[in-house]
Amino acid sequence: MTVKLVYETHSTTVDNETGIATGWLPGELSAEGRRESVLLGERRQDVDAIFSSDLLRAVKTVEIAFEGKAIPRFQDWRLRECDYGELNGAPVEQLAPRRPKVDVPFPGGQSYRDVLGLTQSFLADIKGPYDGRKVLVVGHGAQRWALRHLLGDGTPLEDLVDAPFAWQPGWEYEL
Repeated sequence: MTVKLVYETHSTTVDNETGIATGWLPGELSAEGRRESVLLGERRQDVDAIFSSDLLRAVKTVEIAFEGKAIPRFQDWRLRECDYGELNGAPVEQLAPRRPKVDVPFPGGQSYRDVLGLTQSFLADIKGPYDGRKVLVVGHGAQRWALRHLLGDGTPLEDLVDAPFAWQPGWEYEL
C-alpha cells in the first residue's frame, strides 16, 4: 500500500501580488486567493485528511476551501515556507540567486536543505497512519521543491530553487 499525496500551494496572497517574500511571516490572502481557495475545495473533496503549514496564509486557504466539510485537518510547522530570516518580508528579488541558499542558510534563517529535512520528517510521520489513503498537503514553494526532489523526478534542489514557478492545480505523488 502507499499514501497518495496531493500537494497544493497556499492560495495567492497580497504579498505574492506585490512581490514580497513572506517567508515565516503570516501573510494575508488576497481577493483572488480567497477565490482560488474555494476552487481548491471543489477540486479536492476526495481526500481522507488535510495537512497544512501553520502559517496563516496556508491555514486560511484550508479553512475557506473546506468550510463545513468533515475532513480531518491538521497544521504542522514542518510544512512552513523556508525561513528567510532577516529577509522575511523583503522584496522577492533580494532572495536571488537562491541556489547558494540550498546549503547555506539565509541570514538568521534556514537553508533549503533544512526545509528538505523537515519535509522528510513529515513524510515519515504520515506514511504508516495514512497508508492506503489520500492526503492533501497545503504548503509553500519550498515544500513543492522538496516533494519534487524526494517523491517526483529527483531533480536536484539546486536546479529547482531558481527555476520559474509554473502554477498548476496540484501535484500528485505516491509515498
